[in-house]
Amino acid sequence: MTPPVFLTEPGELDHDSVVLTGGEGRHAATVRRLAVGEVADLADGEGTRARCVVSQVGKDVVTFAVRERRTEPPPSPRLTVVQALPKSERGELAVEVMTEAGVDGIVPWAADRCVTKWKAERATKSLAKWRATAREAAKQARRSRLPEVSELASGADVAALLAKATLGLVLHESAAEPLSRLPVPRGEGDDSIVLVVGPEGGLSDDELAAFDAVGARRARLGPTVLRTSTAGLAALAVVQARCGRW
Repeated sequence: MTPPVFLTEPGELDHDSVVLTGGEGRHAATVRRLAVGEVADLADGEGTRARCVVSQVGKDVVTFAVRERRTEPPPSPRLTVVQALPKSERGELAVEVMTEAGVDGIVPWAADRCVTKWKAERATKSLAKWRATAREAAKQARRSRLPEVSELASGADVAALLAKATLGLVLHESAAEPLSRLPVPRGEGDDSIVLVVGPEGGLSDDELAAFDAVGARRARLGPTVLRTSTAGLAALAVVQARCGRW
């Protein structure tokens, strides 16, 4: 079994000894009950990972001796999923499974037909939940890079993202082409793929027209209609296999 992963701040792994405090220290000392001599990985969320050995354990604090470190290059092409806001806790579910599957960026989107609305204080709390979920899922998946969870996007913001991407994809059940057959970039230079997942009620005609206008391609996953909270995971699996990341 691979060692557990704990997150540090950028720059902390430059030292030969790292002290983990706060929530991460509590998790390591109290929840995981690490003991002196045990091995764990520390990651800074930006690609640097260090293989470490526990040298000291206190109350909610663990000291690690760094044995080796490496910096992993960003995966290519970069994969961003624009996720229409699902109902209730299905938003956190979507973030969790997409993070485990390797997504690089998640953009919450207030689509026209979203039942859920992020406004004022709720927007701040919901975004914080999504980001916390991504952080914990990245640790579970032993990732060295955290996915970026962006601020809430409008339809115009999504169209702009699609326009700048190497390949912009919009999942839609009426698309003529299956996602599994579309040509995808193989990760050269700054290639990026932006994938749009609509709400349970579907995309509006205005949204589809705006995305078509910037050159996005419509694609379907298969003969069934997935829920918005699981469609992103399924699409990521297909795209990562096609582009060589899996």
